[in-house]
Amino acid sequence: MTALNAETVASLARDDLAVPTYDRSRLRAGIVHVGVGGFHRAHQAMYLDRLMNEGEALDWAICGVGVLPQDARMRDALLSQDGMYTLVLKHPDGTLEGRVIGSVVDYLLAPDDPEAVVERMAAPETRIVSLTVTEGGYHVNPVTGEFDDADPAVRADLADGAVPATTFGLVTEALRRRRDRGVTPFTVASCDNIQGNGDVAQRMFTAFARLKDPELAAWITEHVPFPNSMVDRITPVTTDEDRAMVAERFGVDDAWPVVAEPFTQWVIEDRFADGRPPYEDAGAQLVDDVEPYELMKLRLLNASHQALCYLGYLAGYRYAHEVCSDPTFVRFLRDYMAREGAPTLLPVPGVDLEEYQTTLIERFANPHVRDTLARLCAESSDRIPKWLVPVIRANLAAGGDIERSAAVVAAWARYAEGVDEQGEPITVVDRLADRVRAAAARQSDDPLAFLRDEELFGDLAGQPRFVEAYTAALDSLHARGARATVEGLVAG
Repeated sequence: MTALNAETVASLARDDLAVPTYDRSRLRAGIVHVGVGGFHRAHQAMYLDRLMNEGEALDWAICGVGVLPQDARMRDALLSQDGMYTLVLKHPDGTLEGRVIGSVVDYLLAPDDPEAVVERMAAPETRIVSLTVTEGGYHVNPVTGEFDDADPAVRADLADGAVPATTFGLVTEALRRRRDRGVTPFTVASCDNIQGNGDVAQRMFTAFARLKDPELAAWITEHVPFPNSMVDRITPVTTDEDRAMVAERFGVDDAWPVVAEPFTQWVIEDRFADGRPPYEDAGAQLVDDVEPYELMKLRLLNASHQALCYLGYLAGYRYAHEVCSDPTFVRFLRDYMAREGAPTLLPVPGVDLEEYQTTLIERFANPHVRDTLARLCAESSDRIPKWLVPVIRANLAAGGDIERSAAVVAAWARYAEGVDEQGEPITVVDRLADRVRAAAARQSDDPLAFLRDEELFGDLAGQPRFVEAYTAALDSLHARGARATVEGLVAG
């Protein structure tokens, strides 16, 4: 077994493991990316690596940034391997396709040296700052849609003379320095699963800047582009089994490989301040309007993940492919997509929606990806309000079906009780875990206790048609269990 680094990488090449064919010593960082996790490394970094293997984008390499203390693990893993890592695509037939990605050339940890991060962003060579900071990382108040500055770290960054520590503080300070130095601003490119992710990022960053320096906020509004994008690739959390597989199958000692499905999609609004890589040459779609594509993905793929994870977990499954090998659950998912998700979409240029829905089920059913339901159930308070509640609202307004969506919300409420149907404990992973568990614990006395959280659901507790469907599903989950509830919805 060979350790992965700049000296050994060429020797690792084999038929089923591609390695960079470009001279990495020629790479120059043009992108600073905040939030280097599995998805970024399976997606955006992979697209750049594709370009570099074609001799393009050599001045668009990535400097990763970690904002949280726990990001030290990723820093240590990547720097020990000169920024490289193994990406393994798991095909449905069991084929493993390996590739060493070389587009990351540096990594900075903000808690250790915030000044180094700000200066890297402020440097003229940096032309894009991109983000995968999760849905909750933008501090959007789910009721008002405005910037929520209640987080203590954000408040600390707003203080006069503060050394920036949050993503907001770091990016805003870097933009201030570029303005003061007469340097062209960088593009801020959100790659998170949020509808209108660029628009949301623009509102939140300018709101932060307005609280800090109104003149800077005005300059950002006028000069800094925040393009929208839609990103798609199922990327499970890396496990020790994945590390062992990479070692055994490819002979590579990799501290933090990434596994993913073969499918990938990236739709980008073509709006940049100071150039961009030729992403289209790597298979990305550059468009004028991302919204139809992102709505398709959020309301069909992401919301369907929520539709399968709670009900599947309660029924005893632990992986997405197990749920999607069950014809009853597959029918439930197809009915949700066709009758509730798809009717709320805009026309999607070049996409056959029926074929897209079939492809989603095939992707979910890939047994080799082994995407855990626990991962899909995590951080629901950041996901359900953004992915599923808009579907419910649109269908309520149009008189459309809401029964399956109501059942998904009820299944989240049942899941948040913290024990499955076999009496085994459930670990509720959520930024609002204490709050949602407390609400779920009151359901026996107040069936709408969970739904009354206006920050998550707005006025849904006051919508009679939704309340009827929700309480019927919740009653069924308690009395008959998840499988019988799904069977009833499919039959009905």
